[in-house]
Amino acid sequence: MPAIENIYALILAGGSGTRFWPLSRNARPKQLLDLFGDGTLLEQTIRRLEGLVPLENILILTNAQQIQGVREIATMLPPENIFSEPAKRDTAPAVALGIGLIAARNPDALMMVLPADQLIQDTVAYHSVMRDALAAALKSNGLVTIGIKPTWPCPSYGYIERGGRANIPGLQCEHSPVEVTRFREKPNPELAEKFLAQGNFSWNAGMFVWSLPTVIKQLTSHAPQLSNFISELRRSNDIPATVAAQFPKLTPISIDYALMEKADRVLNIEATFDWDDVGSWISVAKYLDQTGNDNRSNEPITEIGSEKNIVFNARPGSRITLLGVHDLIIVQTEDAILIANRHQADAIKKLSAVLPPALL
Repeated sequence: MPAIENIYALILAGGSGTRFWPLSRNARPKQLLDLFGDGTLLEQTIRRLEGLVPLENILILTNAQQIQGVREIATMLPPENIFSEPAKRDTAPAVALGIGLIAARNPDALMMVLPADQLIQDTVAYHSVMRDALAAALKSNGLVTIGIKPTWPCPSYGYIERGGRANIPGLQCEHSPVEVTRFREKPNPELAEKFLAQGNFSWNAGMFVWSLPTVIKQLTSHAPQLSNFISELRRSNDIPATVAAQFPKLTPISIDYALMEKADRVLNIEATFDWDDVGSWISVAKYLDQTGNDNRSNEPITEIGSEKNIVFNARPGSRITLLGVHDLIIVQTEDAILIANRHQADAIKKLSAVLPPALL
């Protein structure tokens, strides 16, 4: 295990608040919600790093709309570790910004890149996998990805095609990394079925581990605009001013397109911990209490002749009652109520195009 003081984590905490409306809003997206009664997803992400990464080495990158909410949650971190992007530029520029900020502190650091909005409950297994990923990143010249073993042919995730076991001299670990053959874009349902049947594909969870010298070398070869930006940050005497001036000029592109699909060596470790990207109210329902005939709710409800409904009540002191209704999603907040067909959960985000701005 590498020295803990050399390990850093960049938590990406941006995104929109459209899939979980009306509970989520532009200033309070999924990662800032307490959906499961165990703290927000962002808070859980930070807590999960205890024992892996010192608090002073955890950085959060968000945006101007959400930075206040992030600061209210991440009070355990130094305030200077929470940064706001001056413009929306997708994940590659965001990751490059994180690399530059960490390189200015410790140019030889090991770095994890982690989304803020995933539910992972088995912390012991998570630590085991991430320690092995850190060791693999330290002892190899590769960029390490964490993959999720598919449980169904999901067409909404990117996939990682896994090759043979990686040869890394001196590496001793429980979770052996393999070489990545290639990244595959979100497939159609038929192709996803083939991936699942083939058995050597992982879901791409957007979790990466690497050493700074390795990732900067790869960016220099494959994404020079981003490596030049990192160099400017490392030389800067006024990092906020440099970010404000240079970040908006970066080309919007995902980290997969910009780097991972082109890098000389990418390794994959398949997770043994539980994982849920909590993509919709359907995902949340799995963790809510069951009432009657498969109604799911975060608070007590009264129901007669109703089944397969999802109810989330964020208005203390109120009571939601159901009579003869089926397959609904009902979400109540102080200023809005959503009533939707549960089979259209993924379409809830479309409401943002027609809602009054005050409700976004």
